[in-house]
Amino acid sequence: MDQRGDAAHRELYGPYYQDHMPFLQQTEAVGHAVRAGYFYCGAADVAALTGETAYIQTIDRIWENAATRRMYLTGGIGSRREGEAFGDDFELPNATAYCETCAAIANALWNHRMFLLHGDAKYLDVFERTVYNGFLPGVSLEGDTFFYPNPLEFNGVAPFNHGSPRRSPWFGCSCCPTNIVRFIPSLPGCAYAVEGTRVYAGLYLASDATVPVGGQTVRIVQETEYPWEGAVRMTVTPEREGEFELALRIPGWARGVPSPGDLYTYLDPAPAAVTLSVNGEAVAVADVMDRGFAVLRRTWKPGDTVALDLAMPVRRVLCHEAVENNRGRVALERGPVVYCAEGVDNGGRALHLCLPDDAPLAAERRPDLLGGVAVLTGRARAVTRVEGGDTEETEQDFTAIPYYAWAHRDQTEMAVWLARTPDAVTPAPRPTLASKSRPSASHCWRGDTLTALNDQAEPKDSGDQSVPRMTWWDRRGTVEWVQYDLPEETEISGCAVYWFDDERSGGGCRVPASWRVLRRDGEKWVEVEKGKYGKPKRDAWCKAAFTPVKTDALRIEARLKKDASGGILEWTLDGPKP
Repeated sequence: MDQRGDAAHRELYGPYYQDHMPFLQQTEAVGHAVRAGYFYCGAADVAALTGETAYIQTIDRIWENAATRRMYLTGGIGSRREGEAFGDDFELPNATAYCETCAAIANALWNHRMFLLHGDAKYLDVFERTVYNGFLPGVSLEGDTFFYPNPLEFNGVAPFNHGSPRRSPWFGCSCCPTNIVRFIPSLPGCAYAVEGTRVYAGLYLASDATVPVGGQTVRIVQETEYPWEGAVRMTVTPEREGEFELALRIPGWARGVPSPGDLYTYLDPAPAAVTLSVNGEAVAVADVMDRGFAVLRRTWKPGDTVALDLAMPVRRVLCHEAVENNRGRVALERGPVVYCAEGVDNGGRALHLCLPDDAPLAAERRPDLLGGVAVLTGRARAVTRVEGGDTEETEQDFTAIPYYAWAHRDQTEMAVWLARTPDAVTPAPRPTLASKSRPSASHCWRGDTLTALNDQAEPKDSGDQSVPRMTWWDRRGTVEWVQYDLPEETEISGCAVYWFDDERSGGGCRVPASWRVLRRDGEKWVEVEKGKYGKPKRDAWCKAAFTPVKTDALRIEARLKKDASGGILEWTLDGPKP
């Protein structure tokens, strides 16, 4: 640990390896999120074992930065695909979130060690959030397919999972499946902890455990349907009567605090109703709280029972205004579980939904769905584009499922963060000739998507990476094409294309050297009309108007610049002229 950032006798490896400066000078979570999480685990262990103030202060600083500025609502960490790395403060995009499954495991292990260092429930709150929502989506309900990244938004087609839009049975670098196999058996060891004569009950799960405390072994049996219900019953059976403390975590979500800091807050932060009793005798929870735990100190006898009841209201979560992608949006939680809207439950789409703050929501147990879950139901507004660029709104039934269980049915859109007002919605595309056509290309980079061509996502400029794109990367200096197969033979009078060019951000794509439009004529491709295409330009629509032609397929052929690739953000078609 002390060798990190020490350049006295070697070359430093930089932020990717958390090797950019001496550990005691570090203040931010940086670099490869998995490497970072494991390194911070070790640092927390060293801090705990040595008790050195400087180590403790440093790992506290880094944790504060990660938990309150760089962590997703799901507990996922690592927002950047490039380098599988932490981004800057508040850099938490949804559709391109990397949130590697291994990074969620590392974050959970790190927070467990921070709890062992400090004894504060806030670390177990993050641990629990990460396990249910950051880690669990990484493995299918069947246990045989996996997510490497875990985005919080999906357009229904993007091959985000290392070339696939679904969970995969294996990867070229298959760290995530094997890490899942290693992590799951370790979870029982995180349920309880002991310090002196205090037993910490940190996790609620149906279980039978033996815990050494006060010179004897204590058996604790939990009966609960957590996380779907908040009732927890514990039977405490020491080998003999004895005095010790049983500290029960009152989760942050029950106390009205979704996570440490102000990165996430509840729209209604009122604490949930919490009741606690021992052998049927009520305990005033507020009087026995210590760092997020309700501490019961008594002489325990074999067969003593503890009843903890945590109300589970549906919570609306707001995000810090500095997170650009989540402004004007809301997420849903119930208990420790984060929810998402999936198109399969909401009329085929999800990104066009608006959930007003006053729309009632109810929880419903569905033992027949996705292995048995609680869903959230209500009414939402659907926003769709219409002619002339306007939108129209309709009301429809709304269903949200636990985020961890998404992508098990039809391949449809998914969103964790939903618009609160119609102006924050990504409207459903209006039916157009382009949206009805099937796109294809001579080549499409595995991290891009052909649906970018006709998704009606208006780019801000040619370097806009907040909208989907189609690129021919990493082909350079070649002649490439994109194609629309029309639903039927149709008269076409023109088209417009918005080129992708990321030169300003240091990328390798440029507007092409030249382009032309071809139509399919039987088995041949024929140029529609020579000289009708202006010079390719950046940050603007490039339009081609030509004498109307009838065809069942249209192509754009682009000659890429020497030593540069290229791509397209949007391609529209003009039908018959009136």
